[in-house]
Amino acid sequence: MRNTMRNIRVAYCMAPLLLLLLLAGKTMAASVGVVGLFKDKAMVSIDGSQPRLIAAGQAIQDVKLLSANSDSATFEIGGRQHTLTMGQSFAAAGNSGKPTVKLSADPSGHFISMGSVNGYSVTFILDTGASAVALPASEASRMGIKYKTGQMVGVSTANGIIPAWRVSLNNVKLGDISLNQVEGMVVESPMPAALLGMSFLNRTDMQREGQIMTLTQRY
Repeated sequence: MRNTMRNIRVAYCMAPLLLLLLLAGKTMAASVGVVGLFKDKAMVSIDGSQPRLIAAGQAIQDVKLLSANSDSATFEIGGRQHTLTMGQSFAAAGNSGKPTVKLSADPSGHFISMGSVNGYSVTFILDTGASAVALPASEASRMGIKYKTGQMVGVSTANGIIPAWRVSLNNVKLGDISLNQVEGMVVESPMPAALLGMSFLNRTDMQREGQIMTLTQRY
């Protein structure tokens, strides 16, 4: 009887240790970034690793691709669903409690992601060389921004000096980071996408690790 009770006590004491060992053996992804989108497939970088192509239904670590198309991909990460667009990343919650966004570099090294200006969806290219958030005139008009009431200035480009107008953007959002009254610039010149410049970036803490750029809102 004594031996039986001793064995029960040992087994009871070992149970928490076994649970910890099981949890330690399960690798959890801290970040998942999308660098390529295709029908039923996505190119992903997990924890800053080299991008890998996975198909719908396939899982790496605790990251499972549920579906994908040319616009977005839906994953099951740690038991929860997350939908990401090109260049966006999911990041496990940090300790700071501040809004954080992780972006993955594309094959050319650019950080491109969907965001919004004044509630309108827009494609951003992160550009530390731009002093402000820059929008092409066509996008500004679509958003109802009366940019010609702003101050006209000249900006230097590869094609010389071109006219631009300073504006104040009511809201600029990238992932969970949402900033109000952000300085903007509208240019009447073709642009491949809007530029996410320093008027936004200066209000975040930026940290780059490999192919992953982390932005954390300051205030």
